Amino acid sequence: MNTTIVAVLLAVLILLGLGVWYFTRRKKSERLRQRFGPEYDKTVEQFRSQERAEKELTGREKRLSKYTIVALPAAERSRYQDSWSRLQERFVDQPDNAVRDAHSLVQEVMRKCGYPLTNFEQSAADLSVDHPHVVENYRTASRIAQRSERTAVTTEELRQALVCYRALFQDLLEREPRSTPTREEDDKVESRLRREKGSNTHPNH
Repeated sequence: MNTTIVAVLLAVLILLGLGVWYFTRRKKSERLRQRFGPEYDKTVEQFRSQERAEKELTGREKRLSKYTIVALPAAERSRYQDSWSRLQERFVDQPDNAVRDAHSLVQEVMRKCGYPLTNFEQSAADLSVDHPHVVENYRTASRIAQRSERTAVTTEELRQALVCYRALFQDLLEREPRSTPTREEDDKVESRLRREKGSNTHPNH
């Protein structure tokens, strides 16, 4: 086998390797985008690197997979809904207390669902795995609630906090959380990427 043939074969192998790497990387990125939604873009912006952001998001998945996240039984969901209705009624006369109660109630539901409650940032990161579309509401509400403990905030800000807490509260009660992506989701992503790859390689007529 002459040198030219060896060089060509090596080049082909390198290109194949790069193609597999690119496809695998793209498949992973697409899956993370689908799962984390707006949290994906926020994390990329925060880390200023897609690679570092995806490492962070994958780490969140791995951490949460160690815990058993469950959906609440109907009776408990109903009881918590009643609790929320009562605290929402109190907001008219005691907005500060209502927001504090909302924070406590959301944390209680999180605990019941199986989420580990450590520090705020870690709790938000854990929530982002199963509730990416409302986790920013949790951050906003918590920031307002914490600030209200140190200084005066407006009733409108407290109302915003209550609305944001409610978004997460409802999502926790209504959605079936999952700590790991399903095989079906992975297959859908892979199938779509293959179709895109095939359409990009069609010869021009």
